Amino acid sequence: MRDFRDAKAMAKALKLALEQDGIEIAHTRALEIVSRQFDLPNWNVLSSKIEKAEETPAIAFEQAVPIVRIFDLAKTQEFYFDFLGFSLDWEHRYGENFPVYMQVSRAGLRLHLSEHAGDATPGGNMCVYMKGIHAFHAELTAKNYRYMKPGLEKSDDRLEVTVTDPFNNHIRFMEIVGY
Repeated sequence: MRDFRDAKAMAKALKLALEQDGIEIAHTRALEIVSRQFDLPNWNVLSSKIEKAEETPAIAFEQAVPIVRIFDLAKTQEFYFDFLGFSLDWEHRYGENFPVYMQVSRAGLRLHLSEHAGDATPGGNMCVYMKGIHAFHAELTAKNYRYMKPGLEKSDDRLEVTVTDPFNNHIRFMEIVGY
């Protein structure tokens, strides 16, 4: 995903896209437009911000992707896809009759589910911060899943919905509400 440090490339892409539609603008005009997209008054301010960012090496962590140990593909699909509403992004096996390793996702959350013995320990616990926990809880309740009837719990400044998968892995979905 691009950020302000990619402003020159973004301006070039904008200029080329407009030219394809028969609209000619100067590169400097494209830089000014991109600056405003970052809520900055002009290119000089954005250029200064880029220079400062390049002077200071940044450490940036991306989203962690937990690996969750699974044992039974049918139960995995029923829980993660049918009940929690995740979608399969990809899956990998080293060959026929080998354990599966897959990525599932929903609304920005990614999980890796693995049948490989060394990848994770069953019975893990994770916290997932989210928005829209009331709607999520209502969605889960409406599914009337045979093996799980999660409640919506208030704890200090957050609301929580805790689920346990068929392999005893616990997921606490939490929304900070600030009373």
